[in-house]
Amino acid sequence: MANDVKLPEPAPDPARRSLLKAAPLGALAVVAARASAAETAPAPAPAPEPAPKPKGYHETEHIRRYYQTAAYW
Repeated sequence: MANDVKLPEPAPDPARRSLLKAAPLGALAVVAARASAAETAPAPAPAPEPAPKPKGYHETEHIRRYYQTAAYW
């Protein structure tokens, strides 16, 4: 074929490669920030234990209002 002329390839853009070179440094910075934050964070206070729920039928304000609106009394 007569049109088999190869065009010169464009030179690689160095800015694209610098991003790939800097990516591991950014990952290390994130890991270091998390490690230092974990070391300086105070221990959380223990959560108070919730009151035990009563078992079986128990009349609450919600149930009393239902009885009033349903005219059971």
